Amino acid sequence: MTGEDGVAAVVARFYAAVRSNDVDVWVALFAVDATAADPVGAPVHRGQEGLRAFLSGVLQQFETFGLTQNAVYCVSGGAAVKWTGLGRGRNGRSVEFEGIDVFEVDAHGLIKSLSAYWDAAPDLEVISARS
Repeated sequence: MTGEDGVAAVVARFYAAVRSNDVDVWVALFAVDATAADPVGAPVHRGQEGLRAFLSGVLQQFETFGLTQNAVYCVSGGAAVKWTGLGRGRNGRSVEFEGIDVFEVDAHGLIKSLSAYWDAAPDLEVISARS
């Protein structure tokens, strides 16, 4: 499952779950002890419950939210993905942002670590501003 095809399938399910805002499906893609630095430099989210709290918190700030893969590079055990995000905050303001995710996938086909490289500050400022 950690070959290139298996990793590609996990990555595709990851982004599909984000686009459908399905927290349960998204969390199930991670190993029990997985970590996510999203974005890198922010506090690391640990374990499935930490990851659940993270994505739930993100989605609560948006009316609509999704990430689309622009380029996917898979190797056995991992992947790097260039993506574009689109969202509309609860204040009605829209944001578009870009980044790169780096995945490590374990022998069971579960994500063991995610490192997301992007600058969240400008986007959070737009969606948290009063309309």
